[in-house]
Formats: sequence, structure tokens, C-alpha cells
Amino acid sequence: MPRSSVLASQAEDFPRWYQDVVAKAALADNGPVRGTMVILPYGFSIWERMQNELDARIKTVGADNCYFPLFIPESYLNREAEHVEGFAPEVAVVTHGGGKELDEPIVVRPTSETIINTYFSKWVQSYRDLPLKVNQWCNVVRWELRPRLFLRTTEFLWQEGHTCHATYEDARAFAETILTDVYADFMVNVLAIPVFTGRKPAYERFPGAINTLACEAMMLDGKALQMGTSHELGQNFAKAFGTQYSTETGGLEHVWQTSWGTSTRMMGGLIMAHGDDAGLRVPPRVAPIQAVVVLVKAEDGAGEAAEALARDLRAAGVRTELDARTDVSFGRRAVDWELKGVPVRIELGPRDIAAGQVTLVRRDTATKDATPIGGVARTVPGLLEQVQTELLGAARSWRDARTIDVTSVPDAVAASAEGFAQVSWRLLRQTDGEAALREHGITVRCLRQPDGSLPDSEDEDDTLALVARAY
Repeated sequence: MPRSSVLASQAEDFPRWYQDVVAKAALADNGPVRGTMVILPYGFSIWERMQNELDARIKTVGADNCYFPLFIPESYLNREAEHVEGFAPEVAVVTHGGGKELDEPIVVRPTSETIINTYFSKWVQSYRDLPLKVNQWCNVVRWELRPRLFLRTTEFLWQEGHTCHATYEDARAFAETILTDVYADFMVNVLAIPVFTGRKPAYERFPGAINTLACEAMMLDGKALQMGTSHELGQNFAKAFGTQYSTETGGLEHVWQTSWGTSTRMMGGLIMAHGDDAGLRVPPRVAPIQAVVVLVKAEDGAGEAAEALARDLRAAGVRTELDARTDVSFGRRAVDWELKGVPVRIELGPRDIAAGQVTLVRRDTATKDATPIGGVARTVPGLLEQVQTELLGAARSWRDARTIDVTSVPDAVAASAEGFAQVSWRLLRQTDGEAALREHGITVRCLRQPDGSLPDSEDEDDTLALVARAY
């Protein structure tokens, strides 16, 4: 892999390497309040691409976007006991406003189940109103003791979806649809990050849920990152907030619900699943800049040729940037574009014009090829698809080579030193194996069937526990 002198080495200091990439690829900076972050324009442009791709999938399964307030009356949280207990350590509370103490403290949104259910109880009256599916893109606040940009911050950006259904079966099926057809599809086919999907153990459920499903990905240091979750809420919030509907036969029933979310944590996953010692490697489908035309010198018609080439690439549907900053050294600019992980770099100068060709540089492999100028706009779209496919293939090979089936807790501990282990869930529960794993900083990430499917419950005999060290 190429190596940039401006970054720490992944092999020598992975945490420092991560911090270097976030800073030097101009993704984010620390905010003035501990645990907050400023997302810089290039970082936000990647997040916008993630939003666009996810939003399209969310709309495809029938959810409409809306917005709910940032401030929630404290009494709302107190109406669902498990929910308030689960979030109490993370909640930020406003007690004063307008120069005086408030009559009722206000919670800064840690998640929106309570306030959304307040309105669901108004909107849902009849079976004809169901299913009801909404989603919002917003910020949330959860007080974080050990912040790390993108991975764990006090304030972060996310989407949160909420639905009401007439039956348990319909709600359960929709929670699984979100996990597989929205989240996993996006992560695999856009972010090029393979994920394991599974069921969280009961003690790891979202507060107030009856079941939580998760996508777990392996980072390049072998640790797990939870990339997204989908929750079956059962009727817990519906009963607390009186969200009921009249049935076709005239009865009155509480709705069954789901909630689900992904966040800017995916930015951290993108960095740690694909980056190398030269910086980011951004998969083309999520890259805000898919190709950059770098002008070496604006002599002998090279400047005009570079502009024409950028226009041709944009006309071919390639998100293209022209870098004509010839007052900055070519070497420095090349390093900057490598840091940002732009999939394809096209180098063009007077010598290239004379030879009738340009140099195409792939960021993922660092390979360079001479290509006729007239063929660039035809070549690049196919090359971008090739880069996308090979990044996913490399990430999947990395993960699969470091995911090991084991039959004992000591073997699980050994395997988790470099990756994931799959071990019998029944064995862990019968031998107090989870406690032994926790002593080594290893946790159960999710429960899966041997064929990769989702278990119907925690009690199925052949259920496997995916265990790993995690962020």
C-alpha cells in the first residue's frame, strides 16, 4: 500500500492513524464543547451522499420524511420506565431558559420515540391509518464520556425511522426489511462494507424494545463497529402513550411499532474499513468526487484540454473536479487527493498533450495507466464500477479470513485478538462464558443462525454468538 509521511502507520498506531485521517483529509474537527464536532465541507459532502442513498431506500419501503422538535418535556421520557432508565446516564437536560427556571425541565433529544408517540396517538385512529411510517434526519445528544470523532460524540447526526402496524407480524417483518433491504443493502452496495446481520442479546436491546437487530462490520484493526440497528418496540410505547386504533370489527387495539437508525458513525466505518497509510479510499458510489483532473502545467494547451476533459467526464455522469491550482506543487496536490480518497486521479500536462494521452491513477491500488485522451470519458465509468467491486471484495476477504468458528471460550478469546469469533450461544450461557469474554474486552455483537439468517429467539439450539472487541 502507498504510504503518506503525513499520517501515522495503521500497523504501528491505528488510533493515531484514524485521528490523522479525520484531520488531514479535512473531514471533521473537534467542537468547542467536549464531545461535539465540526463536520468540514468535504466530510459533509460524503455524509450527504450517504443521506441521499439511504433516503432513497427508506422512501422505497414507504416511509415519509418529517421533523420533530429537539426539545422534549422530561415527563414524556418518564412515561416508559425501561426507556427512561436506559437513557438516564446519557441525557442532557435544560433547566433554565429566558433568564428563569423552567416549570418543567426539557430533555435535549437523545432519540424521539416519546415525542413521536405523543403525535402518533393523535394521528392513528383507525386500521385505515396503518401502517404509518415516518423518518427524520436530525441531530441527537447523548452525553459521551469518551468521545471520538464520528465514532462516539455527544452530538451526532442520524436518521431515525418510526412506524406503527396493526399486527406483531407486520411490525416484525418491517424491522427485518429495514435491516436487510435498507441498511445492509446500502452498506454492502454503496459503502462496499460487508456486514453481519443478527439479533442482539436481550440485555443489549434498545431501551423499551422487545427485540433489536443490528448490522456489524469488521474494521481493518479487527474490531467490530455497529453500523445500524432496527428495533421491534412491541406495544410498550403504544400502551404508555395510548396509541390505539379501531379495528375492522369495531374493537380497539394498541399498535405494534418499530424504530430504526443509522448515524454519522458510518463515516468512521468508511474510514476504518477502507483506508490505508495514504489516507481515505472512498468507494465510487458514495464519493462526492469520483474523478479529479489534475493539471500539471497550464502550457501548450494543457489548461484548455483539462477543462474539456472535465466537461466530458461530467457529461458521462462522473462527479468530476478540476484541479488547476498550478501555483501549488503537483506533488502536494497529488498527496492531498490521495488523502481524500478520490477513486480516480487523471494527470494531464504539456507532455501528455504532446503524446495524446493522460495518466489514470487508481486510488485503491495506486496503479497508473497511460490512456488516450479521447478515450478517458468512455473508460472512467467502467473503471469506477471496477473499483467499487474490488473494494467490496477486498473488505469481504479481509473479514472472512478473520472470522473463525470456535468451540470454546479460550479459542474465542484467541480469535478475537485479530477479528471475530463465532461460538455456540448455548455454550456461552451455560458456562458463564460472556463474563469470561468481558474480562478480555470482548462482547457478543449479535446472534446468528449457522446459515446467516436471523434467529426467531435466543433459545434456538444452533444459534451462534458473533463475538469481538468493538468500538
